[in-house]
Amino acid sequence: VQLQASGGGLVQAGGSLRLSCLASRRTFTMGWFRQAPGKEREFVAAMWWSGGNTYYADSVKGRFTISRDNAKNTVDLQMNSLKPEDTAVYYCAADPNRVIVSALSDFSSYDYWGQGTQVTVSS
Repeated sequence: VQLQASGGGLVQAGGSLRLSCLASRRTFTMGWFRQAPGKEREFVAAMWWSGGNTYYADSVKGRFTISRDNAKNTVDLQMNSLKPEDTAVYYCAADPNRVIVSALSDFSSYDYWGQGTQVTVSS
């Protein structure tokens, strides 16, 4: 599975960005992670392509929304009310299996990764 992330950029605090992850084929579990300079990769959001619940890190809950577009074969991340601490390289990830809820936030649960897209939020 090949994943291609896009949509990053520079935005002022309080602004919005929409990231998109184009998948070469659908996989069961899709997620977004991010990594800021000098920090470990951290979970942002995840969902199963079949639908159902969505899952978020506490730090982005209420501001970010993960969704899928079946027609385009993409999983998107709508980011609103951005903060400087959201600055990071954002990665989309996928796994062909149904990752259990308790493992969605573990980056080792995902077999496939996109190349990352930079998001910079200025204060």
